[in-house]
Amino acid sequence: MAVQHDGTTTASPPDAHDEYMREALSLARLALGRTAPNPAVGAIVVRDGSVVGRGHTEPAGGPHAEVVALREAGELARGASLYVTLEPCAHWGRTPPCVDTVLAAGVRKVFIATADPNPVAGGGIGRLRDGGVGVRVGPCEHEARQLNEGFLKRISSGLPFVIAKYAMTLDGRIATRTGNSRWITGEEARREVHRLRDQVDGIVVGAGTIAVDDPELTTRLPGDQAGAGGPHQPLRIVLDGSGRTRASARVLGPNLPGRTLIACTTATPPGRMREWQEAGVETLVFQGDGMRVPVRTLLEALRERGLNTVLIEGGGETLYSFLAEGLIDRVQAYIAPKLAGGREAPGPFGGAGIRTMDEAWSLREVVIRSFGSDLRVDGYVDYEATG
Repeated sequence: MAVQHDGTTTASPPDAHDEYMREALSLARLALGRTAPNPAVGAIVVRDGSVVGRGHTEPAGGPHAEVVALREAGELARGASLYVTLEPCAHWGRTPPCVDTVLAAGVRKVFIATADPNPVAGGGIGRLRDGGVGVRVGPCEHEARQLNEGFLKRISSGLPFVIAKYAMTLDGRIATRTGNSRWITGEEARREVHRLRDQVDGIVVGAGTIAVDDPELTTRLPGDQAGAGGPHQPLRIVLDGSGRTRASARVLGPNLPGRTLIACTTATPPGRMREWQEAGVETLVFQGDGMRVPVRTLLEALRERGLNTVLIEGGGETLYSFLAEGLIDRVQAYIAPKLAGGREAPGPFGGAGIRTMDEAWSLREVVIRSFGSDLRVDGYVDYEATG
């Protein structure tokens, strides 16, 4: 609020820098799920109050956001301002350093939402300032960090960012006592889940979910609702320590878009392994504890493959195995106004569970949204607050 000389207050005008950065963030969202192991970045070039160049990160090996935006701007970039959602890189990778392109373009100012924590790629801010470019860091920093929370987590901890997603009835069931779960939520909520699939690098489910639901785990969105280049198909990962998954499962179908990986253990029967191999399915074999896939080791392997964000879609034992090891970062729970009942009807988290309520895991930064008649509770697991 702005205070006038007569003591009254008026709404402060929106910060133009924030507005431009939000446009760059919108461009970055189009690249989510398509850039790993790189972050999804957006950039715009502004000259005399008009946007003259736009860009977002292309798939790995392609140009970065600021390069695309500056190419579109051409000579209009000289003396203009560049808004970019992440610090321009200063190293040679699959592409030349972006900071060199920025300096060569002759921009006058660069606004950066957040610094790059990658020690290899960092240093762009210093290089720009040394080159006489004015740099401001911070517009929309929280939004920029949230958008690239997968990349930031992988760089800072060495593990992908993990989202747990499930749908349940109002009385906490993810299926009926017979195992039926189609459909708990309505069409709007299910469409939102497909938007989430469109933005992640991998989807994890347990072998039990494959046996009961026989899902395809594909992204199904109209082209105008997907990100850049149409619907993105994340890597499908099936946890199957004992070899339950048959080669006829739909998730292993040879005509599905994208790829499927089975994470198994040395306890998997040789016959099942041959069945998977003959079907052309890739496997990751772990020395498991009994017949369980070691989930932390799995995430380390997915990090090596360059996955930034992994979505876990169930079932209950799989979800709990990640939660019990402190590996779930964010929860998105869809709640339908339905009652299923049944002592044998499963809940979203299985496992041993806790003994007392003060041991329960809490969520922070909780946001509740409605999709049709369904609600989504979205928040981050606060392990420090756990009793």
